[in-house]
Amino acid sequence: MHFVDAKGILSAKNGMNIYRGCTHGCIYCDSRSLCYHIDHPFEDIEVKQNAPELLEKALRSKRKKCVIGTGSMSDPYMPAEKELLLMRRCLEVIKKYDFGAALITKSDLVLRDIDLLRTINEEQKAVVQMTLTTFNDDLCRLIEPNVCPASRRYEVLKAMQENDIPTYVWLTPLLPYINDTPENLMGLLEMCADAGVKGIICFNMGLTLREGNREYFYKALDRLFPGLKERYQREYGLSYVLNSPRSAQLMDQFVCFCEKHGILHDPEQCFTQIRTLPEKYKQLSLF
Repeated sequence: MHFVDAKGILSAKNGMNIYRGCTHGCIYCDSRSLCYHIDHPFEDIEVKQNAPELLEKALRSKRKKCVIGTGSMSDPYMPAEKELLLMRRCLEVIKKYDFGAALITKSDLVLRDIDLLRTINEEQKAVVQMTLTTFNDDLCRLIEPNVCPASRRYEVLKAMQENDIPTYVWLTPLLPYINDTPENLMGLLEMCADAGVKGIICFNMGLTLREGNREYFYKALDRLFPGLKERYQREYGLSYVLNSPRSAQLMDQFVCFCEKHGILHDPEQCFTQIRTLPEKYKQLSLF
């Protein structure tokens, strides 16, 4: 872990990443891709130690309210956050200036900040998004080794439901020949329905591989699933999108379940709901 003073914190679309890199160890992580230009070892987390101050400066000058997003590249609740408290301090800034918050995580550490999330949601809007890939905890611990398993993430979703904080699930990736089974999918979907998630984001059944994360993924396959790398190479070559051979069947299962249970499943509709503030906040300014 190393610390930097960043020059800015918010993207043009009001997203932020407090950390760069990750220690969760997920074997498929797209953020390892070279196109993101992380110029340090991925597990040597870059900490933007001035993130709360930068965020306060940015929000103080914003004329319109919006939802501040985080977690698209690096989980805001990796283990270092337990001591550093940077995400919590950023949530305090978001609350102070009456903005909304939407975060993506796989970590149960988010429960630490449920008080702030509840208050932000009562006054503006807070959304918690959790990634779920693998219903079986033993398999989950293999492919996502350094973060809590799916059963614990389900408990996080239930806790958010009990506090009236809306939740969405990223159902991705389903790895060909590993967790792309109807049984795995149904287990995850039933978790989502029972936890009252508002929407499930799933673009297709499979994964993506680019230079950087492909090499890491294949090394993990050699270690965990001997012989599977060669099958991937024969069937997919250097393709970016690696669809499961069961993709059509699984997508039908996914759509039918969501429609039966009233769960949003169109990605763009989910994104619109996540980003949209309640009507009374849309036109407020900071004059």
